[in-house]
Amino acid sequence: MTKKIGVLALQGDFTEHKAMLRKLGAEAPSVRLPRDLNGLDGLVIPGGESTTIGKLMQDYKLIPPISQLAHNDFPIMGTCAGMIVLSRKANSLDFKPIGAIDIDVERNAFGRQTDSFETDLSIPVLGAAPFHTIFIRAPLIIRAGDGVNILAKLPDGKGATAQQGKILVSAFHPELTDDIRLHRYFLNIVTGAN
Repeated sequence: MTKKIGVLALQGDFTEHKAMLRKLGAEAPSVRLPRDLNGLDGLVIPGGESTTIGKLMQDYKLIPPISQLAHNDFPIMGTCAGMIVLSRKANSLDFKPIGAIDIDVERNAFGRQTDSFETDLSIPVLGAAPFHTIFIRAPLIIRAGDGVNILAKLPDGKGATAQQGKILVSAFHPELTDDIRLHRYFLNIVTGAN
């Protein structure tokens, strides 16, 4: 049965996530209002500008229903800004994150846009081949609670991808690559295969 994975479409690179999910055979409707959350099997919160995404989520009254879903074992994937939104705590943020995953993150951990970079990371749950990652004004996990599984680390040991229950987050942008493995892993969380 085809899974219906909503993609928060307020700002950021939601179009690329929708394309990636469709490649994997999922439906990928846009989520802009609380009613768009009805009937979904999972949700993706994309990268973009976390302050803008947070403000728009407040304006469109999306934070309470998404928070409720997250705390009721609903599968949610957050990339870059999405990781910030789902975190327990983030520095220099003018809204309270949802707290769906017990991590603290440092926003813009690498500096400005010009300090963005790409690197290959080992993510064992995705197989032996390295995953090419794109970090754009990326956050980093600076603290993770006991229930959080860090799936990949940068060479300095800081967390770049993590999972807690059905919440999956990454500091990088998997949707900007041709590698479908992280999105497939999330779909497996949705179906109960992971």
